[in-house]
Amino acid sequence: MSDSAPPKHTNRLIHEKSPYLQQHAHNPVDWHPWGDEAFAKAEAEDKMVLVSIGYATCHWCHVMERESFEDEKLAGYLNEHFVAIKVDREERPDVDKIYMDALHAMGQQGGWPLNVFTTPDRRPVIGGTYFPPQDMHGRPSFRRVLENLSAAWREQREDIHRNAGELTRHLQAQAALTSRPGVSWDRAPLEAATALYRGSYDRAHGGFNLQPQNKFPPSMGLMLLLRQRDPAGDGLNLEMVEHTLKKMVGGGIYDQLGGGLSRYSTDHRWLVPHFEKMLYDNALFAQALTEAHLVTGKPFYKAYAEDVLDYVLRDMTAPEGAFYSAEDADSEGEEGLFYVWTPAEVEKLLPAEQAEAAMAWWDITPQGNFEHGRSIPNAPQPLALVAQSLGVDGDTLAERLERAREALFAARCERIRPLRDEKILTSWNGLMISAMANAGAAFGEARWIAAAEKAGRFIREQLKDGEGRLLRRYRDGEARFKGYLTDHATFAVACLDLYQATFDPAWFDEAVGLMREVNRLFRNEEGPYFDTGIDAERLLARNMEGYDGVEPSGNTNAALAFLRLRAYGVGMDGGGREGGEDFAGDALRIFGGFHEQLSQLGTSFSAMLNALAFHLGPVREIAIVGDPAAADTRALLDVVRRRHLPNTVLALAPPEALSAPEAVDAAENLGALIPLLAGRAAANGRATAFVCQNMACKLPVNTPEALADQLG
Repeated sequence: MSDSAPPKHTNRLIHEKSPYLQQHAHNPVDWHPWGDEAFAKAEAEDKMVLVSIGYATCHWCHVMERESFEDEKLAGYLNEHFVAIKVDREERPDVDKIYMDALHAMGQQGGWPLNVFTTPDRRPVIGGTYFPPQDMHGRPSFRRVLENLSAAWREQREDIHRNAGELTRHLQAQAALTSRPGVSWDRAPLEAATALYRGSYDRAHGGFNLQPQNKFPPSMGLMLLLRQRDPAGDGLNLEMVEHTLKKMVGGGIYDQLGGGLSRYSTDHRWLVPHFEKMLYDNALFAQALTEAHLVTGKPFYKAYAEDVLDYVLRDMTAPEGAFYSAEDADSEGEEGLFYVWTPAEVEKLLPAEQAEAAMAWWDITPQGNFEHGRSIPNAPQPLALVAQSLGVDGDTLAERLERAREALFAARCERIRPLRDEKILTSWNGLMISAMANAGAAFGEARWIAAAEKAGRFIREQLKDGEGRLLRRYRDGEARFKGYLTDHATFAVACLDLYQATFDPAWFDEAVGLMREVNRLFRNEEGPYFDTGIDAERLLARNMEGYDGVEPSGNTNAALAFLRLRAYGVGMDGGGREGGEDFAGDALRIFGGFHEQLSQLGTSFSAMLNALAFHLGPVREIAIVGDPAAADTRALLDVVRRRHLPNTVLALAPPEALSAPEAVDAAENLGALIPLLAGRAAANGRATAFVCQNMACKLPVNTPEALADQLG
């Protein structure tokens, strides 16, 4: 068949914008997108429903598609006996959460693809992840699963409905979290989580042995350890952070040629990655590297934070300024093919001395460290040892490696690239906006701040509906799906980070508005916040997620945003709901809903523990009055920005802004919008800093030395 011939099959997914759904649009399976139409068809035709969930860069999703969903005979059987639905988990995390929880309740390990069979009224019956085309390794074939379920639907209908009802009631009970009242919070949960990290620490390879085979980037945990960095006086917490970061950036999980971090390592040495690159992983990793630099002052961490962010700007940024979601593990149908090398390929591309240096430094050998004699570039030895083995000095080796990296990267760009998932997700963009804004402020790098602002403007202008309601996903000109708690809260945190990087009050105002929307749409008076809004589709359960899995949960970032706004003086009107606001109480209600998990499962709630650490403080509020372009103002800002001060909020105003009659956003002047700035005035006509705690301030200071002394 010629390349121009039309596809043999086309199903309803052809009308969807999701790259994942479009990947399945020409399967012989009669796929439906999630929605009432599919379930109404199942009811009318008396069929069970297959809800198949994945995402565009999921390797095993691709495998199952090739083996099963492109098989015409199997697809014919599936179409005859079931109604099939495809879901992009990144567009609909609420649907994914319901059925992943169901799989866990069945006693199975989760993962993607997630294939769950339901009744026509959406209640889960049975499920699994990847099903092979033939019975193997204890897994039944997909055809066998379909045949068994079809027979059970005919012959054991009553049992299926009874079991589905019990499972659904379990999911609903599990979702009904309430806050534990009267909790007196102390640092015990932080210390317990630190002990868990210490107990699982891999002293040889860095990271933590929290999974039996794989190692995932522990960026949120590393940032927690930086806040708890020496409770025992032995320096181990900082050692764990530094050793882990160094092993990761030297391993195959890190793209040695192009920058950026892969999803996880399939071994404990960080050598063989699952090659997909996710926006959220790189945002959190860049943030951890930035914080490590601020704690240690070492240029090493700054250099790698720059490398990660440069990768994102080069390869993961849309022309409009927002950030794409992911890059696939596969290219040309083979996992990792884009990234691996043989000695012959290196020797063909590089002069002899550069080739020798590259192969020695990046461990590219005839035996290979991956498949078929190919190597994943990694840097397992210190530069000095490699230089000594080659008989050159370190500077000469570094120069050769830099030239080799440029040449190999250029050659790799000529290869067929992995698929890039070009949908734009609000919460993931929020994470990268925060990473770029914070790194830009810490390192004085204006282009990252500008990139963060551009992405923030895109979210603010393009990912809202006609009534100003935040949406989840943008692709090909279409913004769709009502935003979840995580979208609102993560973007609110990003807006606060943008404010602290730019001091544009519009970003602060946006953050306040978003958190008021959180209380309007997601509020639960008895416990943590719901993941879905009051205007969202009604599913089997309305969940309240606190688990910090691949990204901070919506409740985590809601707590952090509430606490940061409270430190600026916003949301302090009282606990009543009739016009009053109590942002601190809102955050405490979140912590109370996850009291047991925070106390016992800290490695799974690391980002929420960081928010709790902010609450425990002490929190410092720093207000600076001065011309942001003037040298004396910048000198004061540098004192704050060059330090690791996670429990700090920072505000700045030109002297005239605090007394100007014109509005900031048509209603409020700057001091009213940001109460921390109200009543401030420059002392002696010079830039002035006020260091406060609970709005009680020390004497104002004008010099960097005096400010540094107050910060300690």
